[in-house]
Order: sequence, then structure tokens, then C-alpha cells
Amino acid sequence: MQGNFSYHNPTKLYFGDESLNFLKDELKNFGPIVLLNYGSGSVKRNGIYDQVVAILRESGKTIVENPGVMSNPTLEKLHEGIKIARENNVDLILALGGGSVCDYSKAVAASVYYEGDYWNKFWLRQEQPDADQRLLPVGCILTMAGTGSEMNAGTVITDAEHTFKVGHVFDDRLMPKFSILNPKFTMTVPDNQMKAGIYDIMNHIMEQYFSDFDDNTSDYLAEGLMRSLIVSSRTAVKNPQDYEARSNIMWTATWALNTLIGLGKREDWMVHMIGHSVGAWTHAPHGYCLAAVSMAYYRRAMKPGLPKFVRFAKNVWDVSTEGKTDEQVAEAGLAALKSWMLEIGLPLTISEIGATADMIPGITKGTICYPAGYLNLRPKDITEILNESM
Repeated sequence: MQGNFSYHNPTKLYFGDESLNFLKDELKNFGPIVLLNYGSGSVKRNGIYDQVVAILRESGKTIVENPGVMSNPTLEKLHEGIKIARENNVDLILALGGGSVCDYSKAVAASVYYEGDYWNKFWLRQEQPDADQRLLPVGCILTMAGTGSEMNAGTVITDAEHTFKVGHVFDDRLMPKFSILNPKFTMTVPDNQMKAGIYDIMNHIMEQYFSDFDDNTSDYLAEGLMRSLIVSSRTAVKNPQDYEARSNIMWTATWALNTLIGLGKREDWMVHMIGHSVGAWTHAPHGYCLAAVSMAYYRRAMKPGLPKFVRFAKNVWDVSTEGKTDEQVAEAGLAALKSWMLEIGLPLTISEIGATADMIPGITKGTICYPAGYLNLRPKDITEILNESM
């Protein structure tokens, strides 16, 4: 393994079909006023909201509600959440929903006690909160598997006015204090959200995997996670109520992006950079945006990253090397990836998720470019990838 690193993940996880029972114990550690962030109302229809509210009331908490957190949280919604938190002097932010609600809650937590322009400081300038700034604690009750936001400090916010979507990874002070992961809750989301989440998981792993050529323990972990996801996803697509498959998907999502498998790696997040910009223009589910640009991107990365793509084909997809050149093995690996994507019902082009040719200049402009993995992309390369992805 290359480089030097430290590792600290302070998030406490409760996993399993009885994990919500531990919420009451965790609430004892925080003050009386809880900001409850959730989405458009599905948690009310499926009964999860009622369970959570009952525990909060039993624990003597004052509940301040902030519904309507969308799948791609906007800057306008961030302003709203910060205003609510400030006016009510909340002690804990509780995210009830998928990764977007968790992301959003961390963004609010980081910004409430910052007196300046938090959008400029944290997202445009990509700075961290000052050492002495107060940060609100966050807890997560997850209803969708995919982002890994339940055990990391990442946030993604969309400036809808300027069609610009940008992420920021805070330091570990913004990692959730606790997260509750009940796989049964993930069975309440629509199939398209499950499928989008599955690819989000896969892409998180690949973007940490496809960089460097050293013999890295992180890559062995990544290969195991990818193999598990492939098996579980096939089962879940056929039977979305299969608890074993859904629990494995949920656990894989957490370990795909809790910083563990990126240790000792340079990492490559350009598919996410392109996918974020596609999402800002199309408002399609995040995982679908990633899937739609992945094949064009990884075909381009294959030649400079050939040894790793050969390893990917052999160790993840069981591609035989007999009678094949390295290029043929690598191509077979990408073909296997494409076949799996089609099998579970993912879009392979941006036109399938609403992108049109006239959007490409705007999507290119909104894509943050930086040297990553095996490529050093410029705007013209982004345009070419988007055209190939049409």
C-alpha cells in the first residue's frame, strides 16, 4: 500500500430488523429539541414516521419538523432548514429517509452556527468549518440503501438557479453520531429507487478501485464488496422482499463509502462529477445518472488503467484469460458490467433519463474537472463522454 493515512470513523451503527429499538437509548445523549428532516411523505404512508415520532415523544423530546427534503436537495431548501434550526435552537438533527435526507441534514448541521456565507465557504471554496465553530449532531434512520451517507461526512447540494450540483466531504466532526439501519425499511422504496441505489453503491466502489496499480488491501476488500453486491442485486431485482438480499445490499452500501476502502488510494470521482452535472439538468435519480455515463467513461479509462481493468474482469466477473490478450480480458470485464447493468434494469444512456443534445454544453460547464485515477480530463473530454453517452 502507498502513502500514509489515519483512520477514524465515529459513527455508531445499529443494524437489523429490530434496530429502531435502540433509538430511545441514543436520544438520552442529546438535548430536548429535535429537528426531524424527512422527504415527501412516503415515511408517513408506510408507517415508519409514526414509529419514530412515538419514540421521540416517549423520550420527552420536542419535535420540530422539516418535511419535503427532495432527492436532490436544493440550496433553497438548505436555507429553509438552517432558518428552522436557528429559530428553534435545536439540539439534534434526525434524518429520516434516504441518503439525500442524510446529506441534507449534515449540510444543515454544518451551517447553522456559521455566520458568513456557508454556501461559498463549504461548497464553492470546499473549506472545512473552523475548529471552534459549533456543529449540530446528526443521527440517521435510513430507509434506502445507496449513498453510504449514514457513515460518512459527505453532502451534495444543488443550486437550482444556476443548474449546479456540488458535493463536499466534511471532516469527521460531521459524521452522524449514530445511524439506524433496518433492511426492512428499504423494502418500502420503489423499485427504481432500489436499482438506482444499487448502482450508486457499485460506482462508489469502482471509483475507489480504479486508481493506482500497487498491491493494496483496499482493492481486495473492494472486490469482495462488488461480488456480494452483484449476487444480492440479482436476487433483490427478482424478489424485492428478500430480506437476506436487501440486508446485504444495505451493509455493502455502508462499507462502500465509509472511507475504509479508499485508504491508501488516490481515488477517482470523475463519474460522480459528470453524474452530478447530469442530475442537475435532468433531475434523474443519482444512481441512474452515474450508470448513464459510466460505460463511456470506463472505456476511456481502460487503456491507461489496463492492469486494473484486467484484474476487475478476472476477480469480479470471473472472466477467463485463456487465449485472450489483456485488452480482450479487460473488454470482457466491461461487457460483463454492462450486461449486469442491463439485467437489473439500469439506463445506459443519458437520453434515457431526459438529457438532450442541447443540454451537453451546460452539463459540461457544470462538471468539475480534476486529475483523477488514470485520466486527466478537460472540458472537451467531458463533452466527448457525454456525446458517447447519448
